[in-house]
Amino acid sequence: MSDSEESTTERIKRVIISSLNLEGMTPQEIDDDAPLFGEGLGLDSVDALELVVALEKEYGVRIDSEEIGQEAFASVTALAEFVGRLRASSG
Repeated sequence: MSDSEESTTERIKRVIISSLNLEGMTPQEIDDDAPLFGEGLGLDSVDALELVVALEKEYGVRIDSEEIGQEAFASVTALAEFVGRLRASSG
């Protein structure tokens, strides 16, 4: 894993924590490969929408509604790869 990938996952974890008000949680407590929904981090559809808005603001990308909840939002690692692809295609 390159430094840029590592920093992307850490940055996404910080966005998750701040946008969803997960006070008391640190980026280190979020497993890169744990599911974001259900038994993993326990996010729901409202959290997903808030996270989309925060990621769009943080990274200057546009996330289409049909992309929400698919494999791109499966884990922090998947989300980092997804954001990376969006940034590459928009720039």
